[in-house]
Amino acid sequence: MPINRREFVGLAAAGSLAPWVHAHAADAYPSKPITLVVPFTPGGSVDNSGRLMADRLSRELGVPVIVDNKGGAGGALGSAFVAKAKPDGYTLVVASQSTHVVNPAVNPNLPYDAVKDFAPITLIDRLANVLLVNASVPVQTFADLVKYAQANPGKLNYASAGVGSVSHLSMELLKTQARIHVTHIPYRGAGVALTDLLAGQVQLAWNNLSSNLPNIRNGKLRALAVAAPQRVPQLPNVPTFAELKLPDLNLTSWTGLAAPAHTPDVIIGRLYSAVRKVLQDPATQATWVERGMMVPEDVKPQAYQAEIVERIKFYQRIAKANNIVIE
Repeated sequence: MPINRREFVGLAAAGSLAPWVHAHAADAYPSKPITLVVPFTPGGSVDNSGRLMADRLSRELGVPVIVDNKGGAGGALGSAFVAKAKPDGYTLVVASQSTHVVNPAVNPNLPYDAVKDFAPITLIDRLANVLLVNASVPVQTFADLVKYAQANPGKLNYASAGVGSVSHLSMELLKTQARIHVTHIPYRGAGVALTDLLAGQVQLAWNNLSSNLPNIRNGKLRALAVAAPQRVPQLPNVPTFAELKLPDLNLTSWTGLAAPAHTPDVIIGRLYSAVRKVLQDPATQATWVERGMMVPEDVKPQAYQAEIVERIKFYQRIAKANNIVIE
């Protein structure tokens, strides 16, 4: 609604100008390109999710959404960059379990606060996690794995994306709850770990489905269980951890959008609505499923924030029980 000079002065004198400014800023938003920071190098699952959403969000918002990969320090460099950015809605980050849950749970020296320095928007996707074995391992089911590992303690190795990673913490929880002994081999990233898993240098790994679906389909890897609310359509014969009576392991990973803290609520609301509209498109949903991703439920900004807080506490308990900390 237009406002004349006299009304403007009156609002300013009454201290009531801030809501008007925020409302009109939202009316004009977005009016220029948006930078979407992916805090990892190109090619991984977080980058994939960010690019798929950026393309569709550009069309929905009517301005370019430009992906900027700022990898390094396990996602900390790019996340810190966004935490310090101007809170105007033009610099966003692709948040992930690594940057906003597990890193804060194990690293007390991060250059950002995953809760206080960001305004969560909503989820881009959920990703089923999957317990993988090299096809040469003589097990066909999760029960087979437990039996084999208990009969051969220490014979199996598992790869992780590094000390304190989602894969490391999840496998340590699995070891405790399944009462098996397998040896941890940390790598510098999931890509290198996958290479050695495929080569048989290590026998087990925990990773997201989207990154590993091609190698499951071609028979090089075998999926023994998935962490998802229900069996995933891509692997209908593979049980969930809930079915295996291991509900603590049945957590999906996710990627989402977040802005710097203090971004106006109206801008957060505009972005939330745009993402939800993108995700309701049948073509988008088909692409997500084909890529091994799950279309997320409607997670509002406040609920997203609450999930981040809850999961940080969950992984802190696992890290403490296993003396896992990154200094």
